Amino acid sequence: MTTSQNTLTTKEQLKGFLRENVLSVVFTKKDGSERVMECTLKPDLLPVQDENTESKDKVRTENPDVIQVYDLENSGWRSFRVESVISFLIRD
Repeated sequence: MTTSQNTLTTKEQLKGFLRENVLSVVFTKKDGSERVMECTLKPDLLPVQDENTESKDKVRTENPDVIQVYDLENSGWRSFRVESVISFLIRD
């Protein structure tokens, strides 16, 4: 299934797909280049949080224009702006 930004524009809709699936997201980076990222928010694919390494005093305010995802190819947390999404493909 491929969907473009025109048919899926809200952050909550994208996050809903990410919580249930792995997505291949195509988006424009800040520098203008295009990137494809295999990412998810699916709980069974996220790294286990270790209480010893988690910073308890580090509190971030959520940016309403940005989605934080787990990048499966680079094994790390990344983010992208919702408005920069060109398209995405549901992988599973």
